[in-house]
Amino acid sequence: MYPKTNAFIQRLIEDELFPGASFGFIKDGKQLEYYEGLSATVPEKEPLRENSIYDIASLTKVVLTTTIILQLWQEGKLAIDDKVSQYLTTFSSQEVTIRHLLTHTSGLEGYIPNRDSLSANELKQAILQLPVGKGFGEEVRYTDTGFILLGFIIEEIEQDTLANLFADRVSVPLNLKATSYHPIDLQKCVPTEVDKKRGLLRGEVHDPKAYILGDHCGSAGLFSTLTDCLTFSHMMLNKGEFNGKRILNETTVLSLLTDWTPTGKLNRSLGWDIKKNANKNYLFHTGFTGTFILLDIKEKEAFVFLSNRVHPTNDNKSEYLSQRDLLIKCYLTEKEAMNK
Repeated sequence: MYPKTNAFIQRLIEDELFPGASFGFIKDGKQLEYYEGLSATVPEKEPLRENSIYDIASLTKVVLTTTIILQLWQEGKLAIDDKVSQYLTTFSSQEVTIRHLLTHTSGLEGYIPNRDSLSANELKQAILQLPVGKGFGEEVRYTDTGFILLGFIIEEIEQDTLANLFADRVSVPLNLKATSYHPIDLQKCVPTEVDKKRGLLRGEVHDPKAYILGDHCGSAGLFSTLTDCLTFSHMMLNKGEFNGKRILNETTVLSLLTDWTPTGKLNRSLGWDIKKNANKNYLFHTGFTGTFILLDIKEKEAFVFLSNRVHPTNDNKSEYLSQRDLLIKCYLTEKEAMNK
């Protein structure tokens, strides 16, 4: 399936843009998985195996945080245009809403002095006090802090940790056996960067804020496998239901295909990015470590890609981003040609 897309990925591996990749497709109700290249190159080369566990980074934003926010919305426990300060009373702004956070239009400034030396509570307080800068409500400025705040809101409403809530509301119902903040088998984990202080990161989250916040981080922190990410994608393609378990309402999933930004013109949905191609809206999200999910809800097709492009160093970002965009273009072109 998708031979041109497969060949493109193989070339990127041969060019050493990333050691290897686990990727898969959903089409016509069928699921195909591929495992190509290496899991690690240092301290020694390791082959990539089926069911390898990845740090999926910002895919946490959609797999966990967005999904639970949408559930709470369905349950009447929050409204999309509720003020953040309604739930987080010490938050710096009286204007920022849940919609602003979900669509990255809050204008929140992200800089936190001495961030990596703060405790979890100190970091939380610093994030609650971040000022609103330019572009409020009018520009998309992608940040982690908005989704960290959404995680705090979820915990405030439900009075439990994000880790526990994700298990109860998403991973256990969908039987996502390998998706959590704490991977059990470190040997199955694909390593990421060699950190100057922490050494080779394997089964420990790459993102600095997620490392500090642990089970309370809504922006990053989840580890998962290709199989689990495809299962989550099946749920989304089936408009919120999978194997008899309803995670989201059909109307909720379909509503994600529209622009939810305050201006309605910035191509961001609730949590998800909107990628336009051939007069169609796709749901799309990426992760810093080298991951993405692309969903065609209408045609029930998906492309899930997991790599550790930050292994062993994070010096390939610009080249990776340009090649990732070309990879997605290759897939969409091949997909549209096959569907004609």
